[in-house]
Amino acid sequence: MATTATKRTLRKRNPNKIRENGRVSTIVMYAIAILVLFITLYPMYYVLILSLSEPSAAATMKVYTVPKGFSLAAYETLVTDSEMWRAYFNTFLYVVPTTLLMLLTCVLAAYPLTYKNLRGRKYINMFLLIPMYFSGGMIPSFLLITKLGLYDNPWSQILPACYSIWNIILVKSFFGTIPETLREAAKIDGANVYQVLLKVYLPLSAPILAVIAVYTIVGMWNSWFNALVYLPHTDWQPLQLYLRRVLVESTETLTTTLDPDTAREMALRNLSNAQLKYAMIIFTTLPMLVVYPFFQKYFVKGVMLGSLKE
Repeated sequence: MATTATKRTLRKRNPNKIRENGRVSTIVMYAIAILVLFITLYPMYYVLILSLSEPSAAATMKVYTVPKGFSLAAYETLVTDSEMWRAYFNTFLYVVPTTLLMLLTCVLAAYPLTYKNLRGRKYINMFLLIPMYFSGGMIPSFLLITKLGLYDNPWSQILPACYSIWNIILVKSFFGTIPETLREAAKIDGANVYQVLLKVYLPLSAPILAVIAVYTIVGMWNSWFNALVYLPHTDWQPLQLYLRRVLVESTETLTTTLDPDTAREMALRNLSNAQLKYAMIIFTTLPMLVVYPFFQKYFVKGVMLGSLKE
């Protein structure tokens, strides 16, 4: 009885307070979540339903909730475009080696810095911080790429992007959270420096390596400016630069960007420029939407592996 009376007294003292797990707070949280979800997903949903509508309905741009009719004509036309498939292949050619080299350089640069008895460790850390605040800019980078013979070469997209000072610092900081007693125990068991890295540090560093991998994949997938500067010919240009040509430069017609067969197919199907452009957006975004959930599961698994305490 006393407990019930105390609860009633607290309710009277705070009649306007939103209680945790109460009905009002639950409604507010759900309303905010639905609003954020709508703002985030509706633009992509709008692009999707417009690309799936009948060409005549899509031409009016008055499709808001569900597709008017149902037509895969835009996608059927798009998959026949050889230029797009070439750009797709080029993008994968840049993403995969860049991600692997990024992980390799970050681990190899960060691991020695975890040893406190490393000579010059303080100065190496200072040297790593300087490029983060002072950059040479575009002109020195362009001159360097040209002098190395990488202009109009696929390696101009891979080598400059295969390292990051910020990522090295992130990996170094994460390595610093791993107890040194694990390293000492491995040495007592006869492990050398490389075995400690491979069998102790790397398995526990799955969370930070997964984060860096995702950031690198997404960054390279969306990259187009370096390709615009260093790849003048379309044979090696990535998917995002192809998409930029379609969406930005070809404002009136796509016939100058698409190959002749695709442009002819587009005319036969009476497809509008907007509908085909929206189909391209969905087609180029789909791989990231498919891959990310698998990395999200890996994040959770990696966090559990790295959650060790002394």
